[in-house]
Amino acid sequence: MSNRMWGGRFGDSPDDIMEEINASIGFDQRLFAQDIRGSRAHCEMLAAQGIISDDDAAAILGALTQVEVEIETGEFSFSRALEDIHLNIEARLTDIIGPAAGRLHTARSRNDQVATDFRLFVRDSLDHLTAQTTALMSVLAEHAETHAALIMPGFTHLQTAQPVTYGHHLLAYIEMLSRDRGRFADARARLNQSPLGAAALAGTSFPIDRHATASALGFDAPTANSIDSVSARDFALEALSAMSICATHLSRLAEEIVIFASPDFGFLELPDAFSTGSSIMPQKRNPDAAELVRAKSGRIIGALTGLFVVMKGLPLAYSKDMQEDKEGVFNALDSLSLCLAAMTGMMEKLTPVPERMLTAAGKGFSTATDLADWLVRKADVPFRDAHHITGALVALAEKNGCDLADLTLADMQNVDARITDDVFSVLSVENSVASRTSFGGTAPENVRAAAQSWRAALKNV
Repeated sequence: MSNRMWGGRFGDSPDDIMEEINASIGFDQRLFAQDIRGSRAHCEMLAAQGIISDDDAAAILGALTQVEVEIETGEFSFSRALEDIHLNIEARLTDIIGPAAGRLHTARSRNDQVATDFRLFVRDSLDHLTAQTTALMSVLAEHAETHAALIMPGFTHLQTAQPVTYGHHLLAYIEMLSRDRGRFADARARLNQSPLGAAALAGTSFPIDRHATASALGFDAPTANSIDSVSARDFALEALSAMSICATHLSRLAEEIVIFASPDFGFLELPDAFSTGSSIMPQKRNPDAAELVRAKSGRIIGALTGLFVVMKGLPLAYSKDMQEDKEGVFNALDSLSLCLAAMTGMMEKLTPVPERMLTAAGKGFSTATDLADWLVRKADVPFRDAHHITGALVALAEKNGCDLADLTLADMQNVDARITDDVFSVLSVENSVASRTSFGGTAPENVRAAAQSWRAALKNV
């Protein structure tokens, strides 16, 4: 038997393999809430425009509510033979109210229907991700304020570079996540136009009101071109792009947790709630949550790449290839949401180890730049010359097996006679950090003020 929803043109039913490759109900049933929202708006508009009767509209709206309850309570029976969420819901409406259900599809196609559902779903998901990102930022800001003066080494090339504070380090991730929220907002703003009413690709001859349905669904406006309405998936690409960047930021933070919690560093103590043990080595505390956050970024980036490949060669307007747009997006959204939740929980419970951080901050001649800056300020030495002098002093300290602060004044003056004992005032990590008062610098007063500013801003989101 041919599909009763579209099979009038066909004499035979689809081959089993055709049914298997064609069906999307296994994953697009997640769109049921958005599909019902869109159907309600469309039904109410059809009635308002006199395209269907008020009685039929009331019957359809009542049946839509019944279907929604059935799906939410697990009583709904999904059929692969009916392919997708749209036809499954329509078939159930027919079971409930009979032929009047068929009037709901007046002046629309599955093409504009799925485009509308998908935009609604991505929009809802971006709102959720934004809220989760805000929650993570709030945790980081709280810890940044608490640890505004906790000194740790700052790295370039994973080599000790200059002393910074742990609070300052956390603030860097808040800035990244803030830009992620901005990208989510930008993607949301651009997708917030309604394709409903574009029908298959050419619009419709019925006197519909697309502005009314757009407004009812919370869109800013209807899409302006019916062909673009059903063929565009750049809104999903943009959302995936923003998600991929966010996932990359989380992956970098996860990588640092893995490194800093290792015994060789010992900067962080992993919480039991986000660690696992070994099946054979009883001493192990493995940072599995952080490692999985790091790994799941690959899924999200992969979903972006996959959708690019699906869309790159499609002629206008709709092609069945576009059925492959959803699974990757669904998986990416689930993965990023889980990563944000895991990272928020982990950062709430992660404990820094101040003594390990402070000791490491003083290693690797981390105050060498402070020495060079002192030569510029106090001895009026051009920076390039100061850089060379400091390099010679580092080499001397390295040869003597000591730090810069452990060199004698005589040792230093043998390299450059302009050095005075005032130089020792800048060679401690505490003084180094305190001196970095430029805007955005690591001085504890800067960090504390920035953290407090973020905490106040995030409370008002």
